[in-house]
Amino acid sequence: MAVDSTLPTPLGVLASDKNAKALQFIEEMTKNVNSVQQRVLREILSRNADTEYLKRFNLNGATDRETFKSRIPVVTYENLQPDIQRIANGDKSPIFSAHPISEFLTSSGTSAGERKLMPTIHEELDRRQLLYSLLMPVMNLYVPGLDKGNGLYFLFVKASTKTPGGLLARPVLTSYYNSDHFKTRPYDPFNVYTSPNEAILCIDSFQSMYAQMLCGLIMRDEVLRVGAVFASGLLRAIHFLQINWKELAHDIANGTLNPKVTDASVRECMKKIMKPNPELAEFITRECSKEDWERIIVRIWPNTKYLDVIVTGAMAQYIPTLEYYSGGLPMACTMYASSECYFGLNLNPMCKPSEVAYTIMPNMAYFEFLPHESSASCFVDLADVEIGKEYELIITTYAGLCRYRVGDILRVTGFHNLAPQFRFVRRKNVLLSIESDKTDEAELQNAIESASLLLKEFNTSVVEYTSYADTKQIPGHYVIYWELLVKDSVNAPTDDVLNQCCLQMEESLNSVYRQSRVADNSIGPLEIRVVQNGTFEELMDYAISRGASINQYKVPRCISFTPIMELLDSRVVSKHFSPCLPHWTPERRG
Repeated sequence: MAVDSTLPTPLGVLASDKNAKALQFIEEMTKNVNSVQQRVLREILSRNADTEYLKRFNLNGATDRETFKSRIPVVTYENLQPDIQRIANGDKSPIFSAHPISEFLTSSGTSAGERKLMPTIHEELDRRQLLYSLLMPVMNLYVPGLDKGNGLYFLFVKASTKTPGGLLARPVLTSYYNSDHFKTRPYDPFNVYTSPNEAILCIDSFQSMYAQMLCGLIMRDEVLRVGAVFASGLLRAIHFLQINWKELAHDIANGTLNPKVTDASVRECMKKIMKPNPELAEFITRECSKEDWERIIVRIWPNTKYLDVIVTGAMAQYIPTLEYYSGGLPMACTMYASSECYFGLNLNPMCKPSEVAYTIMPNMAYFEFLPHESSASCFVDLADVEIGKEYELIITTYAGLCRYRVGDILRVTGFHNLAPQFRFVRRKNVLLSIESDKTDEAELQNAIESASLLLKEFNTSVVEYTSYADTKQIPGHYVIYWELLVKDSVNAPTDDVLNQCCLQMEESLNSVYRQSRVADNSIGPLEIRVVQNGTFEELMDYAISRGASINQYKVPRCISFTPIMELLDSRVVSKHFSPCLPHWTPERRG
């Protein structure tokens, strides 16, 4: 169905009485950014004045910005880790927060490293719930009639662990879904899910996915939006349907439930939903047995108006595959959040993925910004950032994080009232480096996209990738693992084409890399290793088996962990190298 994405953006123009309060709140917050930020900092510092952390830096009860910035240092997780470990071990003294630490939120981390533990307090659930409550009122300005059907969302929890001191440690979404804020949420016609709570809260990922997919198929005509947290999660659901559609169709035809679903609460709730429907089962069999899965989302769920998934940052590479499966449905990136803090929302959710910008809500935390790649440490307040500039995000939260470097690089694209709107650029990290070269996530993504253009005439696309810097040989070289979607096996790209893809990637990389290749001979030809279909699904399963969250999992764009490299190398079907040197001259810049 067509969606009008040109509705006027001033909030409240089309607001119904039901949404007016939420939209008015957004207006008030974004018109009073500076005063709200001053109030937030004052509240945080006042309530936490007697904490060990603030006393350590002799803040002495001060709540003004100037004293705060002059005495409290900017820190990373590593700086806080000793104190965090004390809390994890059972120290209940007010180290960061005057309020008791209720649990730890675990970051997605990497599949090789330890997950970060972020201390949180119970009232943070209220702040997260507040931000969630603003999403649909904004969406209703752009997509009418969302109260006339359901959302098919693939949502998952991870089994919680406990620290030595007895505190729960779990991903932020697992915390939220297990809270009363979610489980006993009041009925809202704009937020009805096809998935019952019992299916979402089942910690077995297969049983949870099976039940959620089954409900989504049974209610196919009522589904108005399809989503997951990240684009990768939605693609995982489509792959699950490809593998399990016969069993799902069997259950629908007979009104039974697969014996592999053993969770008692899931079986009990599914009893109320399952009824024999041979006609629906025949339809699913007819659609899923076709070799061509193009537009499968709208073929199965014909009333879907948009996909609700994050496709910014590292998720951008999934856009072509999602367009293939959805027939080009709009993709809404609705909010910006992390384990440390929920930040803000997209006030123009139906914009193109490349234009997504998030408005940081000034009531969520106290925000500072460090100009990216600036020699001076001049920290800028939320109200004072400038359009077009890039900044590193620094937060001070009610839970006690003070001047904490999140690691996100954001670009200011505009303002809503006085509130700046930010585009997520990348994580502040370097992915690949052989010697003086430094390639970050955004640059690697751009190189992949550039090389992918050579595959278009072969109806082939890159559906997943990762990389590592191979320094075992001299000179070392970049290795890129590709999983390809070949839609026409008769016209698959040749070895020569894939070799050219290697060269095109090198042409897209920075001048320091190309100088190292051409003039210094300190980097060898870039290599692409094509892996079997399903390899990255196995990589995700492996990460989940080691404690990663299915909701928060992101494919690592650079790997160094031996078991992962062995898994990928065992699935390689072909290897390709850049056939010649990329272009470089001393005069060239960029």
